[in-house]
Amino acid sequence: METKEVEKRTVNGWLSLGLLISVGMGLGFWGYWSIRQVLVLSIVTWALAVAVWVVLLLGFFTLQPNMAAVLILFGKYVGTSRRSGFNWANPLLTKKKVSLRAHNLNGDKLKVNDLRGNPIEIAVVVVWRVTNTAKAVFDVEDFQDYVHVQSEAALRHLAMAYSYDTFEDEALSLRGSVDEVSAALQKEVEDRVSRAGVSIEEARISHLAYAPEIAGAMLQRQQAEAIVAARARIVDGAVGMVEMALAKLKEHKTLDLDEERKAAMVSNLLVILCGQEHAHPVVNAGTLYT
Repeated sequence: METKEVEKRTVNGWLSLGLLISVGMGLGFWGYWSIRQVLVLSIVTWALAVAVWVVLLLGFFTLQPNMAAVLILFGKYVGTSRRSGFNWANPLLTKKKVSLRAHNLNGDKLKVNDLRGNPIEIAVVVVWRVTNTAKAVFDVEDFQDYVHVQSEAALRHLAMAYSYDTFEDEALSLRGSVDEVSAALQKEVEDRVSRAGVSIEEARISHLAYAPEIAGAMLQRQQAEAIVAARARIVDGAVGMVEMALAKLKEHKTLDLDEERKAAMVSNLLVILCGQEHAHPVVNAGTLYT
């Protein structure tokens, strides 16, 4: 059963302090008079009044901005005070202070398997704050530890739902879809910690890498894919340049090449443009066809 937060108004501490000081002065005169008159009943009553006055002094407490005090009377939740400054409340109340400020959780590195079964290392950063003090205090044992554990659980579940990297443009991945993955992570963490009266302001992956045992192999795979992609780009550019060269020759009628010579020219240009090393030209001292 979820606990509902109730706002509890407290008395201004300075006003209460002034009142208690005035009462204390009156008690002082009363005690002096009772002792001088040697009135036993008056002295006993005065002693009880002083004891009550001292207990009332224990009701003062302070709250800084973005702090709250959960008020408990003999195990029963009375309400929550969010009034910052110098306050006074029933001295019999237990005042458990809860911070309403933003907290930063820097999670440890976790080793999990991604969607493809590859072992990866992943960590999360979560920015959170308490919005319901009653839930934070009464519905979970330790709300800070609860946020930590549930954030790790959400991160593990998210990591197994996506692959580390993908080679299909339409698919999502942990490395290539940062905004989408962060939004999904924030939503899952917020759903898990809502029981503790906590709201998530931001959740992002702070560390992402392949596990050491497969990092070398995956690096070689990435390098091979990069080489293939670069080669495909080079070939596309080379074919375009060859087509442009043939079109220019035909347009300006510089040379009239038959199909065999065009094929040879295309072959030579592609070797030059696509080769990794510089071409070494061969000077032909004869005619074009010898």
